[in-house]
Amino acid sequence: MICILAQMGSYVPVKEAEMGTVDRIFTRIGAMDFLSMGQSTFMVEMLETAKILNNATEKSLILLDEVGRGTSTFDGLSIAWAVAEYLHEKEEIKAKTLFATHYHELTELALTLNRIKNYHVSVKEWKDDIIFLRKIVSGPSNQSYGIHVAKLAGIPRSVVDRAKEILFNLEKQELDDSGLPRLAYRSSKERDKAQFLLFKEDRKQELLKDNKEERRPLKLPCLCRQDQNLPKI
Repeated sequence: MICILAQMGSYVPVKEAEMGTVDRIFTRIGAMDFLSMGQSTFMVEMLETAKILNNATEKSLILLDEVGRGTSTFDGLSIAWAVAEYLHEKEEIKAKTLFATHYHELTELALTLNRIKNYHVSVKEWKDDIIFLRKIVSGPSNQSYGIHVAKLAGIPRSVVDRAKEILFNLEKQELDDSGLPRLAYRSSKERDKAQFLLFKEDRKQELLKDNKEERRPLKLPCLCRQDQNLPKI
């Protein structure tokens, strides 16, 4: 909006600004499907991204938000990474671009592509809560605070605690010493709570009680005598 206001000669809500003119503004923001055309949310996202990559010029302004989020993590990350590289390296484009993402791996692009700069919104952690300072500072963010936002939104505490446990497992190795996925691991306390009880404790002890009478061999009644004449067939 500031770009449009500045280009039309209007006042802009900043103390000072230095901006060049743009020929077009491209945006890939939001997520929605197009059911009447049989297009999924991800397909709509890719169609919009394709239009940007095929039509942007070096004088364009491009705003991208969460490219690649509509598919699997690795697929989405790969697409987002390739799109960023394309916009940076394509001679016909090299446009000014704002690329918002939660793929922290993308921040590593700044190490190899000299025109990419990382910025993040500063956050202050206090005890088990966070405070958004609403200030953009230089450098990459070290985490997304998604679980904190879920807590602020009113997600049940048990779900938030379980999410923290899963996140901790994800940040460790994928498999534990037994070869089982750490993602599904629960603390011993939680496993005991989740264990389904078929019998109450007193009934279980009663069933396990040593009953010698019931453990004696079962004697079957004799159906015939040895001296009994059997019918001939």
